[in-house]
Amino acid sequence: MRPLLRRLLPSLCSAAARALLARRAVPMALRPAERAARVEGDAPSAAGAAPEHDGLENIQQKKIFKETKEKTQQSEEPCAVDSLMAEMPFVDTDIEDECAMHATTELSIKKKRKRTIGREIEEGIERKKKKNKQYQPNYFISLPITNPKITGSIQAVQDAIIQKDQRLSKAMVRSGSFHVTMLVMHLSSEEEISIAVGALSDSKVFVDDLLKGKRVDLSFQGIDHFRNQVGFVNLAENDHATLLKEIAETMKKKFQEKGIMAGEERAFKPHLTFMKLSKSTELRKQVKKIDSSLYEDFKNHYFGDEILHRFDLCSMLKKKQPNGYYYCESSIVFGEKQAAEPDDAELVSLSKRLVENAVLKAVQQYLEETQNKSRQTDGSPAKTEEAASSSKNESDNDNSK
Repeated sequence: MRPLLRRLLPSLCSAAARALLARRAVPMALRPAERAARVEGDAPSAAGAAPEHDGLENIQQKKIFKETKEKTQQSEEPCAVDSLMAEMPFVDTDIEDECAMHATTELSIKKKRKRTIGREIEEGIERKKKKNKQYQPNYFISLPITNPKITGSIQAVQDAIIQKDQRLSKAMVRSGSFHVTMLVMHLSSEEEISIAVGALSDSKVFVDDLLKGKRVDLSFQGIDHFRNQVGFVNLAENDHATLLKEIAETMKKKFQEKGIMAGEERAFKPHLTFMKLSKSTELRKQVKKIDSSLYEDFKNHYFGDEILHRFDLCSMLKKKQPNGYYYCESSIVFGEKQAAEPDDAELVSLSKRLVENAVLKAVQQYLEETQNKSRQTDGSPAKTEEAASSSKNESDNDNSK
């Protein structure tokens, strides 16, 4: 309303001024005629009057004209302005009410703007949470660790840590779950899982080209941590570790070509996790950081070598296998010839099983031969039992008669 009044005020003032001038012009125009009439009416008396009466008459005329002018201004000027105002569309508008309404409207707009901004912020936070949850990794490519020397050494470290701080037993990773994470991703449907399985299968060709039939020995040595929240075994830096990083980058590109957002922004750092505080929310309330002095004796310990022979597409959320390893959707295997050649630990385990099987067979054969010989010999326990049973039957028949 105020901007409208500001725009109309100049035009209103000019119109009122023009009307006032027009009203004033009428008495001024009529003045000579009135004076002439007065002169004609008073001519006889004026002729005989003395000259000194002219000054008095002029004073009276001026006084009458002044009174007439004041009455005209008081009665006619407001009428002109009122008539002009009456023609305006906002004549019945109460300026005070309008200003109060305008102030109330501005206050309402400010409150509405605050509510809108607050709602937009809340919606933005909800969308961000939903987006983060939607793209939170739930699948990963795993390099399983199966060498008994490595798993046994890590269990020894875990036991040593638990002896110093019993609370950290909840943070330990089971030996069956030991692995190196090559790639993480989010798969929200069975269709995307099928696409990921296909991408893993297609990656085998490219990985074989990188390996070129070579055997990849991954050496694990030393212990480190991530922000004192995760404890892991380091992968020793050598040519084989560099090759593993190239494989990870190749697989990442292959999955992305299939439309799967795989990988992380940070650089790939292969490691073998054996403890993490995030495994237990209750533990995180009690223990804020992992004290590195707990594993000080193993910081440079050599844990052993793992031969690269398999990659698995695993689920983080589905139920684990009985041995503690993750639910596996699909796998690709490398170096079949090298994998067919067992290492020392596998040979020891195989020989033990063969010896046990041979001993069991020998014992069973001996028992069978002993039983057969005892049956063929007279007076054997078997014959005595048969005779006793036949005599008992005969006595029962006699009693029944």
